[in-house]
Amino acid sequence: MVIKFYLILLFLPLNCLSQTTENSTQKKDEFTPWNEFSISLIKLIATPEKYDGKRVQVIGYLNLEFEGEAIYLHEEDFKKSLSHNAVHVNFSKTTFNDKNLSDFNQKYVIIAGTFRINSRGNLEGEIENITRLDLWKFDK
Repeated sequence: MVIKFYLILLFLPLNCLSQTTENSTQKKDEFTPWNEFSISLIKLIATPEKYDGKRVQVIGYLNLEFEGEAIYLHEEDFKKSLSHNAVHVNFSKTTFNDKNLSDFNQKYVIIAGTFRINSRGNLEGEIENITRLDLWKFDK
């Protein structure tokens, strides 16, 4: 009887902890820089097949020009035309009516959408159905 009592005391806090964790998780549609959809652009480029058809959120240097809309790992990659360090981005014209895309051109951004493997020249894939585009303002 005493053993049962101690076992209950032992497992009761663990059960409460797991319930607290479940209730404190964020909704799947919320995009923050640190949620489950947020991945490194390096991971996306290195293992595109792992993310094909999945929602992703990445941070990188955005370049918007005709036949060259892409998010790069770094500004230097864009300037040196290192397209293997970039992923194509496909903006829907209706999605961003309230935002002027030129405000984001050649700046670091956080972007979320669906990743697709494709054969667009040197780029490893494409982020489409973009649901988030914000400037990344983080300085140390």
